[in-house]
Amino acid sequence: MIGWGLLAAVLGLWQLVATRPEHPEFVLSPVEIAVHFAAALRSGELLPHVGASLPGFVLGSAIGVILGLLAGVARSLDQMLSPVVFLTYPVPKIVFLPIVMLWIGIGDASKIVIIALACFYPCFVNAYYGARSTPRIMVWASLNMGARRSQVFGKIVVPSALPLVFAGLRVSLALSFILLFSTEMINARSGLGFLIRQAESSLRFDLMYVSIVAVAALGYASDQLLLLARRRVLAWQAATTR
Repeated sequence: MIGWGLLAAVLGLWQLVATRPEHPEFVLSPVEIAVHFAAALRSGELLPHVGASLPGFVLGSAIGVILGLLAGVARSLDQMLSPVVFLTYPVPKIVFLPIVMLWIGIGDASKIVIIALACFYPCFVNAYYGARSTPRIMVWASLNMGARRSQVFGKIVVPSALPLVFAGLRVSLALSFILLFSTEMINARSGLGFLIRQAESSLRFDLMYVSIVAVAALGYASDQLLLLARRRVLAWQAATTR
């Protein structure tokens, strides 16, 4: 309630400042932005640019989680992948955009590759450490009772790693929206970042604010859906900690 109250206070102050007669033309009030947002949805001007980060997020996160889990339990794969991943992890992934553009070309494909690359690392690292943090006593007990290694991986290692996996997914989701905006401002022909750049160059301040609100709304909604999935998948964890 405190958070929502603070948000309401900020919006109220913004509305008060934006309705003063001497306010700049490029400062729109929250009410005006809401009206323009509804109009953009009705006209269909906004919808074609929504959802561009999803393919990159899904691709990079899926590969990162799978390889991270496998590297956490297979020593040979760990020795092959971990040095490369942890060496390149600190490098900002946006610096690879010129190289990717040369290889793939300017367009949505290079944007998806950069987003996937950025999402891969936090998912790999979290899945890797989640798999390695599996209690060894549970693994040994399962093997002694006749469980196959595939069963141990699916029923012990993966559930044990899931809390860290979801933490990595949330980080990747935030990164996907950050990279989405950055790449679309540079080389894309569609997307909300492209729409913001186009609106700024044509002095369409209403469309610029609408696009920014759309990015915030999509990011918040995606994060809440991920948290909902986490609560559903990890319901057993909440039950065991009571």
